[in-house]
Amino acid sequence: MRVDAYLIPAVDGVAYGLLLAIAAAGLTVAFGAGGVLNLAHGTLIAAGGYVAAATSAGTWASLALAAGYATLVGAAGGGLLAAATAGLRGRGHLDQALLTFGVALIGADLLTTAYGHDTLRPRLPGALETTVRVAGHRYPVDRLAVLGIALVVVATGYVLLHRTRAGQLVRATVDDRAMVAGIGVNPRLVDAAVLVAAGALAGLAGALTTPILGVGPHTADTTLLLSLIIVVCGGLGSVPGALAAALAVGLVQTVGVTSFPTVAPYLLITAMAVVLLARRTSLPGRAPA
Repeated sequence: MRVDAYLIPAVDGVAYGLLLAIAAAGLTVAFGAGGVLNLAHGTLIAAGGYVAAATSAGTWASLALAAGYATLVGAAGGGLLAAATAGLRGRGHLDQALLTFGVALIGADLLTTAYGHDTLRPRLPGALETTVRVAGHRYPVDRLAVLGIALVVVATGYVLLHRTRAGQLVRATVDDRAMVAGIGVNPRLVDAAVLVAAGALAGLAGALTTPILGVGPHTADTTLLLSLIIVVCGGLGSVPGALAAALAVGLVQTVGVTSFPTVAPYLLITAMAVVLLARRTSLPGRAPA
């Protein structure tokens, strides 16, 4: 196979990896900064995808509204989870996992009841449903658009977390809650804000993935599984680690299907096992870094 034949799968892998990074960022921030193991994360992503698919009407304005509504739905879900888990912080992650897993089951059932069992996709403007030539190959414009938006979202999230006072406050809350309380800030409010932000990221991730992958009954389970793999491989609570792991997962998934189709279903699990076996340190939760 010629080298340029790998270009399109590689671009697909980077685009897919960035989308997974946005999805996994909400999960790792919720755990690392909010202290919550949120197994309803995939359901929030699916909810954002369904809302985006139902809202879009083939115009630029409706597409922007669809992304906004999906983000708001995810943020509202994150707020509800913050309220539901507020009293479980000192009781360990098992109680959080059981509660959020129950919420995930209920939410998935409600979404299926509301939107049915079919895979849905948003209606896109005509300009996004064309192709352009990339290195001699035709490539969908909508995927390039999603790639660009995902890059902006990832870069913005990094800047907010590392270059703003709000981001410093979040990291300080993880490191020393007593100190943050001593300067007059309620750590519980910071925890709630983090979960709302994580939910907003989940909703936005659902809106961005829906044009490419669609959204259906299995979206919540699939995205949660991939997000967990990314968070574990990248390090619990590490945003840069989640980004690197997400890009690796995206490339393994897309290039693997192209180059090794017969063993592609096993490549991701094999790669995760190699990473975990190679890592000599444990995987404690830590502040987003």
